[in-house]
Amino acid sequence: MNRTAQFVLILSTLVGSWFGMQAVHESGHVLGARMTGGQVSRVVLHPLTISRTDLAANPQPLAVVWAGPVVGVVVPLALWAVAAGLRMPGAFVLRFFAGFCLLANGLYIGIGSFDRVGDCGEMLRRGSEPWHLWLFGALTAPAGLWLWHGQGHHFGLGSARGQVNRAVMWTTLAAASGLLILAVVVGGE
Repeated sequence: MNRTAQFVLILSTLVGSWFGMQAVHESGHVLGARMTGGQVSRVVLHPLTISRTDLAANPQPLAVVWAGPVVGVVVPLALWAVAAGLRMPGAFVLRFFAGFCLLANGLYIGIGSFDRVGDCGEMLRRGSEPWHLWLFGALTAPAGLWLWHGQGHHFGLGSARGQVNRAVMWTTLAAASGLLILAVVVGGE
């Protein structure tokens, strides 16, 4: 049964991190739009597509496009910091999530600058220099890897030999399931 709990914890952490990263990133665009007088027409979070935020009005497009990745890394870091400060047993899951968001947003912005993919194309069209995107990626992606370093034992790897905290496993499974439901309910094509 240890390996089953370990598998559930790892899988739910990965699934929850993917959907959570998209939700937080898109929340950044929504927050950026609202703070600059923009109007959101739709947020797409469906699990079978790449997330996006469509705007009906966008008076400050550069601020809105940068708000996605910036909020997308700051909020997960803050969540982890609070959980770690409170010494919550599942803080390691939020540490993994923060690392995932740093890595995903950093690679998306840094590498996406070369093909002008998604937000990157908008950033470059609206006045960001390529080096801005590279710097963001160079700062965030390695920080994400650093957050992951040494966390394997929490997930039952190495000397833990499959042992994981079952309460954390169930909580992570519930959170991942909730994020999946949110993705289906909030947005699709």
